Amino acid sequence: MNVSGNPNGRTVLFSHGFGCNQDVWRHVTPAFLEEYRVVLFDLTGAGASDLAAYDRAKYDSLDGYADDVIEILKELDAKDAIFVGHSVSSMIGVLAANRDPSRVGTLVLVGPSARYINDGDYVGGFEEADIMALLDDLDANYLGWSSAMAPAIMGNPDRPELGEELTGNFCSTDPEIARHFARVTFLSDNRRDLGEVSVPTLVLQCSEDLIAPATAGCYVHEHIPDSTFVNLSATGHIPNLSNPAELSEAILGFLR
Repeated sequence: MNVSGNPNGRTVLFSHGFGCNQDVWRHVTPAFLEEYRVVLFDLTGAGASDLAAYDRAKYDSLDGYADDVIEILKELDAKDAIFVGHSVSSMIGVLAANRDPSRVGTLVLVGPSARYINDGDYVGGFEEADIMALLDDLDANYLGWSSAMAPAIMGNPDRPELGEELTGNFCSTDPEIARHFARVTFLSDNRRDLGEVSVPTLVLQCSEDLIAPATAGCYVHEHIPDSTFVNLSATGHIPNLSNPAELSEAILGFLR
């Protein structure tokens, strides 16, 4: 865990998505340091976290990660914190806010999806067979899957260095943990949790997002009471890297 910024400011906790680590926020957080207490951390099993602490039973659902968020905020004695969650961490934030809205007082959801698999009228972006094939490919050859998928997830083909960075992040993750986390992520269904959110929420949507299409972001917005929806000009699924200035500006505009 890394704490910086204004020690007397409101706490902002940044949480990364699948295959990434806290470094993915390095271009975003400078805009917050003067006004806020900025907290970065790696999800258990990712980055520099203690891999020995990865308990498959605990992390067999996103609830285990939500418990960790509450634990971090308690350790910091933080109340009314702002939780900024990217990708799967968006739903981790939703679960944490529903569990303890006194600790998580505001949600910022970047590229969220409450369910990745299409279901009747719900369009998450993937057929179940596609997700199962994706997970089978990941199980068979994680490094090969990472090299192929990371650039597609990043988008922005005119900036190949971004895809290379994401590939490096994916490939530095323990394959066994990554396989398990991928199944938990892509098979999760948090649609029922959205209506329980009681804190101010900002939903940020990118265009040309392979992982969380506009239909998924709009669903999250429509089912979280009184949430605010902003379409970013950023493309791809990782605006923290592809357009951090726009992302920072959108978050700060909402908070102020």
